[in-house]
Amino acid sequence: MDGDPARTHVEWREWGEAAFDLAGRTGNPVLLSLVTPWSEECEEMDETTYAEPRIAAHVNDGFVPVRVDADRRPRVRERYNMGGFPSTVFLTPDGEVIAGATLLGVEGFRGILDSVREAWDSRGERAGSVPRALREGSPPGGALDARIEEQLVEQLLGAYDEEFGGWGGDVKFPLPRTVEFALVRARDQAVRTLEAVHTHLLDTYDGGFYRFARNRNWRGARREKLTDENAALVRAFAHAHRYTGEHSYREAAEAGVECLTTTLWTGEAFGASQGGAESYFRLEPTEREETDPPAVDRTVFADRNGLAVDALLRVVAYTDDERATRYARRAREFVCEHLVDDGRVTHYCAPDGDTAGSEDAPSGLLLDQARLLTGLTTSWAVLGEPGPATAVADWTVDTLQTDAGALRDGPPGGAGLVTEPLYPLDTAIEAADALLDLALLSGERRYQTAARRAMATFAGASDRMGVEVAGYGSVVARLREPRAIEVGAPAGSDLHRAALRLADHESVVVPGADDRSDGPEPGEARLVVDGSVRGPAETPAGLEGLLTDDDP
Repeated sequence: MDGDPARTHVEWREWGEAAFDLAGRTGNPVLLSLVTPWSEECEEMDETTYAEPRIAAHVNDGFVPVRVDADRRPRVRERYNMGGFPSTVFLTPDGEVIAGATLLGVEGFRGILDSVREAWDSRGERAGSVPRALREGSPPGGALDARIEEQLVEQLLGAYDEEFGGWGGDVKFPLPRTVEFALVRARDQAVRTLEAVHTHLLDTYDGGFYRFARNRNWRGARREKLTDENAALVRAFAHAHRYTGEHSYREAAEAGVECLTTTLWTGEAFGASQGGAESYFRLEPTEREETDPPAVDRTVFADRNGLAVDALLRVVAYTDDERATRYARRAREFVCEHLVDDGRVTHYCAPDGDTAGSEDAPSGLLLDQARLLTGLTTSWAVLGEPGPATAVADWTVDTLQTDAGALRDGPPGGAGLVTEPLYPLDTAIEAADALLDLALLSGERRYQTAARRAMATFAGASDRMGVEVAGYGSVVARLREPRAIEVGAPAGSDLHRAALRLADHESVVVPGADDRSDGPEPGEARLVVDGSVRGPAETPAGLEGLLTDDDP
């Protein structure tokens, strides 16, 4: 079951059709509790509100209580998240939302129970509503023109905090994909933001990055460490080191790698997260040595491992880090063995690959397909080892892409509003980015076409996009002028290693390209920009000259 009912007096049920059927038969609303293993507030609500016997009795008698681990069921999370965890959501038997909140104390919970019961008794099913993202249906399409990138640069300039760095005027999130977009378009913003992250969100003792800062000046860190967020920051710091040569950025990336390969390592792959107990992370290093650290969720998620493989290999591309290579390979092989079946990716398994307890794990989610594909294409570019990249991409395009080109977040079916289609922009960006990489690596233009169609479905809304999805501008720019360095030598050769260090992070390095009928000659490298060939170069110095001459 998602969650541990033993810690509360509430009789939690599994997420699924059975719970909603029971709500329909009994005429009671559903109480959905969305929790995560890393949130202290979730534990707090279990120990206080749900542990209060009268509250629990009221819930058990008048509602159908359902507990969901939001990390394990991302489609439920995306439809019902109230802005944080825990999310407490009251639903009709059809899954529509009556009311919702985040953390609730005993008195606040009593109040919302009474208001929901009143609304339900007076209005019934009409008390529920469908969230806006599901009502709007398919996103508005349009042309992928140069104005899209310009609009997102304007968003960067307008939202940037000149005093403290980062974007926004209140809570500060690192936004690593936005940093990457800014690295080649507003570098001062990117590096100042990374400096703030380095100063305030890096755990200098145990390694790894905290989630975000509560305050505009980057203070008041929320100290959970999530594998996907750490991987994204490792990658951003690695790219910053490539562009600036600053050793501190390499050190920050290596500190993230340290956390991923120690604290978050299960022995076979990367676990999910570590809790953020303030009482531990505020201790001095000597005191930490004598204190048990916060618990680690050792569940192996496909999406988080895909991002971790990608991040470690980005570090390898610039540094030849043997440890990062070793861990990336092991995680890739574990995930591909246990979670990939003919290109369809299952969301999670146990740390040792045992499927007991995860038989109902969702599969075919765009989140997993896109992020694992990201790791596989980076593995191809850096190590010359593609794994099942084409199978994962083919399943994704064939199953999740609509006739109009939009990418759905998962296959049809499910309980509650999971039956309603959702087309998430942020995940579509990741999928399109990886599909374009695969097109350049494989020479198969159908993947580029799929990426272009996926991004075009959002183009009509580009003027309303904020800095949080600046990566959309990166992918559109890449689709408009795809760039590859094709190397007529195997991965690991001097020419290939030079290409990895010299390429900007929005270009793709293709090792072993001399195997193609239209590829470079053996021992040569060339730059290909939107099909136009420039070069060749036969040495690392010659390649550097070729790329320098082309640098706009």
